[in-house]
Amino acid sequence: MATTTLYKFQIELSDISRSIYQTLDFRVAQHPSESLPYLITRILAFVLNYDEDLAFAPTGLHDPDAAAISIPEANGGFKLLIEIGSPSARKLHKATKTARKVKVYTYKNPENFIRDLREEKIHRSEEIDFSSLTPEFLGELANILKRDNRWGILVDEGSITVNFGELSLSGELTHLAL
Repeated sequence: MATTTLYKFQIELSDISRSIYQTLDFRVAQHPSESLPYLITRILAFVLNYDEDLAFAPTGLHDPDAAAISIPEANGGFKLLIEIGSPSARKLHKATKTARKVKVYTYKNPENFIRDLREEKIHRSEEIDFSSLTPEFLGELANILKRDNRWGILVDEGSITVNFGELSLSGELTHLAL
């Protein structure tokens, strides 16, 4: 039986576009059914949207209806819901009704995913922010992933650079439209 793996991150974030320069210190659990590309996309989505109220789903991946990452509002709704991978049209439809902003970060074939969603009825679909990370970049990050990670991440206009010791890896965040 597979078990959950806990990863620790200390990230020096420099997000030039949002003028955020912050040291992030967090832990994230990898569910036994969670692939490394999904996990790394989830971590990057957290970092790219960093806010002091941002949180991973408290139930992890155990609750298929919960967003992977969110910022709750005091009135019970959400300021932001972030989905990872290829969420269903039903899940996105529900998310746009409960959140002011919905974002999706995918690591799979974005063209097929977007094409399939275009055929579905999704509330406020034109307002959903879709972004894609390349499998190559995620694979490089998977190769440096340890249980205890100290990364420097520089974000500038869609470019992401991850520094790990002497190694520097760069990837692009591609924005997609529904």
